[in-house]
Amino acid sequence: MKKLLLILFGFAIGSVHAQTYTDYIGAGHSDGITVTSSDNSGLGTAQSTIDGAGMQADLFEASRFLSQATFGVKQAEIEALATDLDFEGWIDNEFTKPQTEYYNEMQNIWAEILQMREDAGEDISDIFGPYAVHFNYTWWQNVMTGDDQLRQRIAFALSQLLVVSNESDIRDHAESSTSYYDLLMTHAFGNYEDLLLDVTLSVTMGYYLSHLDNPKENIEENIHPDQNYAREIMQLFTIGLYELNMDGTRKKDSDGNDIPTYDQDDIVEMANVFTGLGAGGIEDYVTWVDEPYFGLGFWGASKTDPMVMYDDFHETKEKVLLKDVTLPAGQPGMLDVEQAVNYLFNHDNTGPFVAYRLIQRLVKSNPTPGYVERVATVFNNNGSGVRGDMKSIIKAILLDEEARECAPMQDDFSPRLREPVLRYTHIARTSETDSPFGRYWANGYNYNNSAKQGALWSPSVFNFYLPDHFPVGLLAGNGYAAPEFKLHNTQTATGYINAVNGWVIWNGLMYSWEGDYGDLPVTLITTDLEDLADEPEKMINALDIRYTHGQMTDETRTIIRDAVTPLVWGDYQYDRARMALYLLFISPDYNIMR
Repeated sequence: MKKLLLILFGFAIGSVHAQTYTDYIGAGHSDGITVTSSDNSGLGTAQSTIDGAGMQADLFEASRFLSQATFGVKQAEIEALATDLDFEGWIDNEFTKPQTEYYNEMQNIWAEILQMREDAGEDISDIFGPYAVHFNYTWWQNVMTGDDQLRQRIAFALSQLLVVSNESDIRDHAESSTSYYDLLMTHAFGNYEDLLLDVTLSVTMGYYLSHLDNPKENIEENIHPDQNYAREIMQLFTIGLYELNMDGTRKKDSDGNDIPTYDQDDIVEMANVFTGLGAGGIEDYVTWVDEPYFGLGFWGASKTDPMVMYDDFHETKEKVLLKDVTLPAGQPGMLDVEQAVNYLFNHDNTGPFVAYRLIQRLVKSNPTPGYVERVATVFNNNGSGVRGDMKSIIKAILLDEEARECAPMQDDFSPRLREPVLRYTHIARTSETDSPFGRYWANGYNYNNSAKQGALWSPSVFNFYLPDHFPVGLLAGNGYAAPEFKLHNTQTATGYINAVNGWVIWNGLMYSWEGDYGDLPVTLITTDLEDLADEPEKMINALDIRYTHGQMTDETRTIIRDAVTPLVWGDYQYDRARMALYLLFISPDYNIMR
């Protein structure tokens, strides 16, 4: 193997004029300087060390940005963005892309499955579905093939803020989960207030947080409005538990204590608002009535139509929101709902509350107060007087100095653990893959069981982890959060390593449950890496660009180099590529994002 040891044994300096450079060697200034070396393999010629041709900072910067803004991209897309590093232009272009649809794609997949099974001689009237596995198929198909990667990445972040989960009876209704995901996709580039209202009226959310068919108070029959949604729209979707400064830090009272944003009386008042909402349509299998009605329930309610107000079941008495704003008695129920949502949307807490959580999901676990304040300021006003503009919020998060500049990356507490889902998607989308039928129908259950995360599979409305979760140790001792470490333990760590072994070594990246009907697994293609395998340093450099964004450590490089170099028999290029990928994907360099 050629060594990449560059031996600079002489600068042949010709006629060099006295000239002062204010930047650095490697920035293109090589006038009058000639460099020779013992080996010209690797990233470029010896001259590249001086003239800048061997520098790959632009590729690393583009790769890192795209890992935050997408589920993963191919090498060509990294190279294309690296030519100009116009990140704002890239975002603007993403805003123009057509929205990938989930409900319609799920119906297409379901129809294809039924046809496959009918062709196999089955009675398709006995087949149950579509249900949660078909949501999983749809999610992975869209993630792998959809062009609107920024929209999909934001929708996934929103799904962890405005949580519904298949860990409920929603699992039996893929129409419900895909319709809800379409809602998140639609509003990912819209306005947060519109998103909040549509989430409130979603029959999926109505069932999950029990304000579907939530009746007004009836003392005689001991009926009281359900308080679940009233509590969570405040605690989890808008204002949180404590009053906040614009930078996300908590306000203090005169005794230095945190100031609660609401109490039990406020929950009772807010619960009265979310009464009277019921089914907006009926499912085709509902034959005993022609029209939806209050009390129809989730099973019979249309999963694609928003809930509507049944004023006869809405609480008409006066409602005081957070002891601040009064909704007068007797006004229409939908007006109550709209005004309550508007009030929470405009609350001083909502900007920093939402900003902090979206930054965590896209960039880092511990944004500085300054970062939170800059994004919250944009939430409050996009520069044109518009509050809650998601496009401006997205730009503020992804283009902020704390997301883009090198200095914050050097902070030992700046990194974040890459979420299990984002590891899987990034590996799958960044790598070349083969799917004979163009199907990326990952069943999702195996990985969810081993890594404890899957889209819309949160164990509760509190998501997979709380935003302020931290593991015991150095992080906790220094006051830092690390939410994703809630999912990292001896079981999931081993489960992830086993999953990587299956993806890379056994070459089964995705499996559906339709194998008996003609479906085949999705596999990795590593021929481009195999072409570099005779010179491991070149292969490692390529891996660093695609997967670790220029942050692969010397230690990890040495581990990979020492492991692949002895592989010299048979189809050793294949073995070297697979071993390198396996070791990289289980390394801290890949799993920790800076």
